[in-house]
Amino acid sequence: MKIDGSTYGKTSAGDRIDIVTVSNSNYLSFSVISYGATLISVKTPDKNGKIDEITLGKADLAAYEAGHPYFGSTVGRFGNRISKAEFQLDGTKYKLEANNGPNSLHGGPEGFHRRVWDIFPFKKDDRAGVRFTYVSADGEEGFPGRMEISAVYTLTEENELYFDYEAICDKASPVNLTNHVYWNLSGAGSGTILDHRLKLNCSRYIPVNDVQIPLGELREVAGTPFDFTSEKRIGEDIDAAGGFDHSWVTPAYSEDRDGMGTTEAVAALNKAESYAVLSSPASGRKIECYTTQPGVQFYSGNFLDNEPGRENVYKKNSGLCLETQNFPDAPNQTGFPSCILRPGVKYVHSSKIRFSW
Repeated sequence: MKIDGSTYGKTSAGDRIDIVTVSNSNYLSFSVISYGATLISVKTPDKNGKIDEITLGKADLAAYEAGHPYFGSTVGRFGNRISKAEFQLDGTKYKLEANNGPNSLHGGPEGFHRRVWDIFPFKKDDRAGVRFTYVSADGEEGFPGRMEISAVYTLTEENELYFDYEAICDKASPVNLTNHVYWNLSGAGSGTILDHRLKLNCSRYIPVNDVQIPLGELREVAGTPFDFTSEKRIGEDIDAAGGFDHSWVTPAYSEDRDGMGTTEAVAALNKAESYAVLSSPASGRKIECYTTQPGVQFYSGNFLDNEPGRENVYKKNSGLCLETQNFPDAPNQTGFPSCILRPGVKYVHSSKIRFSW
């Protein structure tokens, strides 16, 4: 395992931003920066041994700071949407800033993706990675309580990349953390992901209204464009679905468990059933995805519209996201797993991606 670190640049406010690259002996590597605890790069060989970048990203720090569709960002406090940018908690109404039509998206316009995190590289045995920490102040982006968060990205010699999140808070507050990496297993900037093959081990999805807010039910995928229980080409039913930007119910979901996670669930991650398998026939690359979270948001890059990127201009469907998380609008949906983190309780979320080529 190898770790390299340096200064990535300075923000417009003068904050130094660090970059760390972690690589294993199989030529698999990832790079992160302390701005937004952002995963800015994953590189792997293809079936012919050619190493390519397989995530979408920006060219430099100024481009990340100027704004982007969450390329590789850690999002929070609440990843995904909160309807009408408000919620009630213990008798108090909290008003957030709407940044996605009438709704709050990914923690608000100045969410975790725009914060400077502390960064700590580490190496242990056959794994190495980076631990990020951030303290979110009481009232930040409208959310209650002082929240302490850690996000740990770990690479192994077995070609596995772990995403581990923890949080505690001194007041009751919603929490829903995830990483918003965009994948293109054929190579970033090489075209669309419509010919990628996807299998989701998810028999139910969450239908939404015209502003992407859940209707409050879990619906069977059978007979719908949302059925990926058998591997199929992503472009096969994308038009019938109007593009994919929906949550599926993962094998980790349980009606009697909240969304806070447990150390036991994290320990069981290595024995868990994958929630997704994504592959590119063109490159031979494949990722198998695992999580302790009840939901995964599959987003097919519908709103990428001539977005300036690292390699070139990203067009519609240039990348896709598989965001492991609690269900959208959980603060307002009583039938969904609770997203409320209370004092004395720890939020724990673990996900894993296994790469092959």
